[in-house]
Amino acid sequence: GHPIRRCMSNWNAPEVVVKAVLGAGVKKANLPTRDLLIRGALSGAILGFATTLAFTCAVQTKPIFGAVLFPVGFVMILLFGLELVTGNFMVLPMAYQTGQVRLQDLLWNWAMVFCGNFAGALFYASLYAFVTTAAFTHYDHPVVNLLKQTALGKTHAYTALPGASGLAVCFCKALLCNWMVCMGVACNMVTTSVAGKVLAMWLPVLTFFGQGFEHLVVNMFVIPCGMILGADVSILDLIFVNLIPVILGNIIGGSVFVGFAFLYTFGERKTADQGGLLPTDLTSANPLQGGS
Repeated sequence: GHPIRRCMSNWNAPEVVVKAVLGAGVKKANLPTRDLLIRGALSGAILGFATTLAFTCAVQTKPIFGAVLFPVGFVMILLFGLELVTGNFMVLPMAYQTGQVRLQDLLWNWAMVFCGNFAGALFYASLYAFVTTAAFTHYDHPVVNLLKQTALGKTHAYTALPGASGLAVCFCKALLCNWMVCMGVACNMVTTSVAGKVLAMWLPVLTFFGQGFEHLVVNMFVIPCGMILGADVSILDLIFVNLIPVILGNIIGGSVFVGFAFLYTFGERKTADQGGLLPTDLTSANPLQGGS
C-alpha cells in the first residue's frame, strides 16, 4: 500500500492505547518475583548507561544535546518489556482502578521492581565510577565532576531552601517528570511499528530530561554514583531529601495526570448515566504483539 496510508494503519486510537496499558498492567501484576527483580535490575542499569551517555555529551557540547540522546535507555527498556517502577506507577493503578489487579499485587510489583531498579542502578554506578576514575586513581574526567555536582544539586540544593520548600520543589519536579515519562509509556502503545514506537517514546522522555526534572530510577544511579566519587552527600540525604519526595511525586504524576486522566476520558464507560468504569475486555487489544 501507499507508505503514508500504511504508516497510519499502524496507529492505535487512544481508546485502544488505554486497553493495551490495562492489559500490560494485568500482565505485570502477575509476573513472578524473579522476573520483576531481573527485569527491574536490567532497567536500572540501562538507565544508568543512558544517563552517563547524556552527561558525556553534555560536558562536550551543551546539556540539551545530552537530553536528546538520553531516551536510548528508556526505549531499550520499553521495547523489551522490562520493568521500570516509574512506568508501573501509572500502569498498575489504572488496572487496579478498573478492578483487574489486587492492591497487594500492585504494591508487591512496585516494591520488587524498586529493589531491582536500585540494584541495577547501583551495579552500574559502581562499575562506572571504577572505570571513569581508572580504578579510583584519576578524578579529572569531566563527567566525574558533573556527577558530583548533580548529586549535590539533587540533595543539598533542596535542603538549602527555607522550611519545607525544598521538599515541595523536589516533589513538584518529580510530578512533572513522571507525567512526561508515562506519556512515553503510553506512546509505546500508540503504534505496532517498532520505528514508530521508538520515535513516539523519544519525544516525552527528551522533554523531561532536558528540563532537569526528578526521575526516581535516574536518581538511584546519579546520586549514589556521585557519592562513590566523593560528593558530600549522606545516605540520609539520599533517602529523605530526594528519594521519598521523588517517589511520591512520580506516583502522582504518573497515576493521576496520565493514568486516571486517560482512563476517565478514553476508558470504557459502564453506561452513559453512571460514567463509571468497567473492567475492560482485554481480548480486543494486543498491546505487546505488533504487526508489521
